[in-house]
Amino acid sequence: MKVLDPREKNANKGDFGTVLIMGGAPGMAGAPLMAAQSALRTGAGKVIIATDPSHAACLITSFPNIMCYGVRDARELPTLLKLSTHIVVGPGLGQTAWSHALLTAVLSQHLPMVVDADALNILAKQSITREHWILTPHVGEAARLLDCSVDDINADRESAIIALQKKYGGVIVLKGAGTLITDKNHQPVTCHAGNPGMASAGMGDVLSGVIAALMAQGLSLFEAAELGVNIHAKAGDLAAIDGMRGMIATDLLPFIRQLVNG
Repeated sequence: MKVLDPREKNANKGDFGTVLIMGGAPGMAGAPLMAAQSALRTGAGKVIIATDPSHAACLITSFPNIMCYGVRDARELPTLLKLSTHIVVGPGLGQTAWSHALLTAVLSQHLPMVVDADALNILAKQSITREHWILTPHVGEAARLLDCSVDDINADRESAIIALQKKYGGVIVLKGAGTLITDKNHQPVTCHAGNPGMASAGMGDVLSGVIAALMAQGLSLFEAAELGVNIHAKAGDLAAIDGMRGMIATDLLPFIRQLVNG
């Protein structure tokens, strides 16, 4: 498995990418915030959040390490996209007209991206294939993407991830107990780390930020997905030392930092 190289002594933040995280419909500001926190803790040079304008001030106040912009509609995105090297789209995005417009604007770009959460639910209603993206569905989202049932996915997860890759291209991360990762050049790889304490809100948002930050630091899409899934799962195992019940997504952040420096 690819690991991160040591940093040069003369490194600067521009060497480690700028991750743009798009999401946070009204009432869902926490999702892009957790993705931003994990991206920075994984080593991204800069992180920008594009979110509903009602959230911008509170997000900056709660986590001043990010840049945060309220975006009323997709016409305000080009400036932020020009600043960015990688994208996460989906955390807390919702499925409103605003959500659809932002996703459409992002998909017109050729930047490498992680597509998660409601962006996947919107994508399930379209027919798009591309190579420069990583899709990170859980079993319910995978069922919608393949227009089948959750039982169908669980009955043969390996066949499901192969079908997802053939339909949508790029790299697929099928989340769950024994998360699978694949692309057109690799057989599905299984992550054996992780635990039931990770079955709580926000874990997927944290994973999206980890993967995007690894891409921003020079890993290929497949390398970033495989390493990111393993870092995330191992951080969950370290956090679970104090008990699985009651574990929350942000409990993983200090361990993510520890693991990327290990």
